[in-house]
Amino acid sequence: MNTTSRAQAMGTHLFVILLGLLMLYPIIWLVVSSFKPSYLIFSDLSIWPKEVTLDNYTKGWSGVSKSSFGTFIGNSIMLGLICVVGNLVSCSMAAYAFGRLNFSWKKVWFALMMVTIMLPHHVTVIPQYVLFFKMGWVDTFGPLFVPKLLATEAFFIFLMVQFIRGLPCDLDESATIDGCGTIQIYWRIILPLAFPALITTAIFTFIWTWDDFFSQLLYLNSPDHYTVPLGLRLFMDSSGESNWGPMFAMSVVSLIPALIIFFSLQRYFVEGIATTGIKG
Repeated sequence: MNTTSRAQAMGTHLFVILLGLLMLYPIIWLVVSSFKPSYLIFSDLSIWPKEVTLDNYTKGWSGVSKSSFGTFIGNSIMLGLICVVGNLVSCSMAAYAFGRLNFSWKKVWFALMMVTIMLPHHVTVIPQYVLFFKMGWVDTFGPLFVPKLLATEAFFIFLMVQFIRGLPCDLDESATIDGCGTIQIYWRIILPLAFPALITTAIFTFIWTWDDFFSQLLYLNSPDHYTVPLGLRLFMDSSGESNWGPMFAMSVVSLIPALIIFFSLQRYFVEGIATTGIKG
């Protein structure tokens, strides 16, 4: 590498680093502010705090409305894991049917499924709420995870269909010769090979469920059922004083599970996205 190319590479890397720091600045400010006393959070906007305290974390973890923040995290983790399992099972089965099986009106059903991706979520909010209200599921986790068991996430179905269509059909034929049926091919051949797409689905499902505020606000009323987004909202008081310090501290804590899952499965996530696009 000559001097000009080396200088260009160093300039490119420097630009990327500066851009990355600029994008990370809100997160860095959030973490630093979580260690500041509440009265210094907005009066002292510097990255280096003048005073450091851990009271925000102890007060924030004690929670609000007689419910600790650990309860909110536990509810979010439980709901996220159920939604992940539901999407993995139901969406993979639907994707296998569209990608490998032959049945009547297959293209029509697939087109209808794709149309639901373009349908705004807010269009179906009212009829869904009326349905779950009549079923007596309001203030329960049912409306948040039962639809995941019924393959309602068309995006993940499409993602897996693209991946499954890229797998050689010779594998199915060989398995059929060896005596495998449709279910055995799905379980022993398709699922192991579609592992990157499954991991991608799991990561997206967990993060989207973890960050979902609107649906959880709509269906959950009791503080004992609150999740992390609703628990953070309790620190905001529109008619009185807001607890900014504890809220920032618990916001930092709420980032940890999602970051752990993403970075621990990042290799499979990138592989799933890349291979799905190539094999589409």
